[in-house]
Amino acid sequence: MKSILLIGLGRFGKHIAMDLSQLGHQVMAIDKVEDRVNAVLPFVTNAQIGDSTNADFLESLGTRNFDVCIVAIGNDFQSSLETTSLLKELGAKLVVSRASRDVQAKFLLRNGADEVVYPERQLAKWTAIRYSADHILDYMELDGDHAIFEVQIPREWIGRTIGKIDIRKKYNINIMGVKKNGKLDLAITPDTVMAEGETIMVLGRFRDLQKCFHI
Repeated sequence: MKSILLIGLGRFGKHIAMDLSQLGHQVMAIDKVEDRVNAVLPFVTNAQIGDSTNADFLESLGTRNFDVCIVAIGNDFQSSLETTSLLKELGAKLVVSRASRDVQAKFLLRNGADEVVYPERQLAKWTAIRYSADHILDYMELDGDHAIFEVQIPREWIGRTIGKIDIRKKYNINIMGVKKNGKLDLAITPDTVMAEGETIMVLGRFRDLQKCFHI
C-alpha cells in the first residue's frame, strides 16, 4: 500500500482516485473546485479544497511524506507546471504529471516531473489498434518495442497444440495464457490445445506481433 497525493479531480483525476481506492492505497485528493472534491470523498482517505499553486498550502500537506504525487490537472497547463515545480522544490519523492502534447512534457520534465503520462494519446493508440482489426480484443504497450495483445485464436490454429504452432520459434512471440469465458488460464504447456471460442495473451516485439497476426 502506498500513500499518494492526487492533485486535479477532473474526469481523469476522479478515475485515478477510484482505481487507487480499489487497489487499497491511501489517497489525499486536492482540487480548488468544491464539487469535484465532494465527488471523490467516497473513494479517498482524505480530500481538501485548495490551490496547488500556493506553496504554503502544498507544504501544509506534508508533500515529502507521500510515496507518489500525481498532478492530473488537465485544462490549465500553467497551474500544472507550477504545481509540478513546487512539489519537487518541497521534496516530493516521485512526481508524475499529465501532459497532452510533447512540448508540455518537455517543460514538465525540466521543472520537476519525474515521469509524464499522456492519457489522451495512450487511449487514442489503444482505440486505433483495438478497433482497426476484428481479432484484436485488448492491447498493452510495455515500451516502445514490446506489447501484450489479447487476440482471437486464428482458425488454422484451432485443434493444434501450442507446441505444434511454435510461434516462439517462428516469430519470437510468447503465448502467456489462454482465456475462455472471461477466465485467464496461465497454466499452459506445449501440449495445451487451442480451442474455438478462446483467446490468447501473446507477448512480443510489436513488429513481430504485427507480422504474425496481420495487425
